[in-house]
Amino acid sequence: MKFAVIGGTGLIGSQVVGNLNAAGHRAVPHSKSTGVDVLSGQGLDEAVAGADVVVNLTNSPTFDEASLAFFQTSMDNLLAAAQKGGVGHFVVLSIVGADQVPEMDYYRAKVLQEELLAAGPIPYSIVRATQFMEFMDAVMTWTADGDTVRLPATPIQPIAAKDVAAAVAEVAAGAPLSGIRNIAGPEVFALDELGRITLSHKGDKRTVVTDPAAGMFAVIKGDVLTDKDAHLAPTRYTDWLS
Repeated sequence: MKFAVIGGTGLIGSQVVGNLNAAGHRAVPHSKSTGVDVLSGQGLDEAVAGADVVVNLTNSPTFDEASLAFFQTSMDNLLAAAQKGGVGHFVVLSIVGADQVPEMDYYRAKVLQEELLAAGPIPYSIVRATQFMEFMDAVMTWTADGDTVRLPATPIQPIAAKDVAAAVAEVAAGAPLSGIRNIAGPEVFALDELGRITLSHKGDKRTVVTDPAAGMFAVIKGDVLTDKDAHLAPTRYTDWLS
């Protein structure tokens, strides 16, 4: 099969391309660096021409309200190009619990992306993943102040990027789901606890202070970012740290 992987040079996309090619398919990465612009439409028709499957792994450059316009425009352009090119399956990567957090602009934007795909003309699959293990350092920088890192006790279920890429490649190579598959890491942590585990492993002497008002995840209510019934990935957080 031929796959057009849009956003195929990033953290997840590059691994999806590698997994699909290793399985004997032909997966081609596309991004701004290869001359494809999902906002202007430049290069899109050529990128998806002849593809059996489009995998859209592009991401908004911001997490604020502007992300809504990014996903609206990019999906309109991609769906039009894919329909013109006769694509038979369109896959996007989204976030577990995104529809449960309307307070966050970026999560509302990801739900909009899902809705545009589901309402579009092409058979589709949505893979929703929990929070990436690779993002933990960035999460801690948002609320770091000197020797202290403030984090809420929000429950999260971290998943390794390599496991996300494997799941996306598997779904993309299969029949369209016409729905959503949730994937998650094998363990649930409170975010503040995960911060302490991370700092301890790195030998970082900073202290994590539990602060229910700290950072982006402070608006999350309950355990909506976790899913014990999801397809569970194998990589445990402490193993990933090692």
